[in-house]
Amino acid sequence: MGRRSRKRAGSAPAAAPVAPRATAHPHATPRSHRAPMAEAPKAPWSPFPLVEICVLIALVLIVVGAVSDGPRRGVFLACGLALASLAGLELAVREHFAGFRSHSALLAGAVAVVAVVPLFFLTALPQIALLAVGVVVYSLAFFVFRRAFQALTGGLGFRA
Repeated sequence: MGRRSRKRAGSAPAAAPVAPRATAHPHATPRSHRAPMAEAPKAPWSPFPLVEICVLIALVLIVVGAVSDGPRRGVFLACGLALASLAGLELAVREHFAGFRSHSALLAGAVAVVAVVPLFFLTALPQIALLAVGVVVYSLAFFVFRRAFQALTGGLGFRA
């Protein structure tokens, strides 16, 4: 291999400085759809990390349920999953109704579960009817939650 060729001082004119591009990422989402972390809603118990403690307890319960044997295994797993779900749902409700991020699908799913589970245990409806009820409840709740978020954000359907 040979040496790299070097340009001679007088052989080529110097290139004009290139102006910096206006945006660093041309395919980035518009700034109006981004939710900066500084706008994140604070919990009413803000300095105290209640949601994080609930998630930690839920993880401990799930691990204890996974490694244990006996009749309490299901109870530990169910309580851990329920506690983690409630912690996540609380955060989703707070962010959605503050206009920070849209959680319409998650909230609509929670409403559908709350509507279908009692019907499953208290009635003898066939599964196809329960599925139909769940789909209708989910669709209506999604529409309501999406409209509520749009009203809070001035027409934006979502924010990332």
